[in-house]
Amino acid sequence: MPNKVLYETNIKGKIIRIVHGDITEEVVDAIVNAANEHLHHGGGVAGAIVRKGGYEIQEESNKIGYVPTGSAAITGAGKLPAKFVIHAVGPIWRGGTSGEDEKLESAVVSSLKIADERKLKSISFPAISAGIFGFPKERCAKILIGTVVHFLEENPDTSVEEIRFCLFDEPTLNAFVEEFKSRFQKVS
Repeated sequence: MPNKVLYETNIKGKIIRIVHGDITEEVVDAIVNAANEHLHHGGGVAGAIVRKGGYEIQEESNKIGYVPTGSAAITGAGKLPAKFVIHAVGPIWRGGTSGEDEKLESAVVSSLKIADERKLKSISFPAISAGIFGFPKERCAKILIGTVVHFLEENPDTSVEEIRFCLFDEPTLNAFVEEFKSRFQKVS
């Protein structure tokens, strides 16, 4: 099934889209990988990216080594349709009292800054930390969408023109759709 745009909105001339599909199929300048600090891409989104894009993504990641939680790093995208993979290290959920919200927000901002520094025009995010790291899906959706909106408002000259949230499973997709609808009254 091809990826399908379900909702979109315009913030200061930039487009935010909710997409149902497989992030490894996204035709964008960069996809974001929900990575761990050591960039070992074994399971979840990370594993799927390496399986489809090729081991060279893991090899480049090995050269980078360690990326602290709340930060991001960039590699090529191997055989994927995207040009780059931005590896964002989100927090492991520990009940919400260990700065998880701030670390997740920082991982998103770090990813957007890397995209802007590279003059990329389009980026696609998964639900960072909402999979095997256990971050609550609704809270993840609220933070990711809110952080992107804030970034676009604060950085109107960013090169990034399209930001996508590509979600595969129904519960995660529904959390993002609900947050999108509640935040943007008129969605197309």
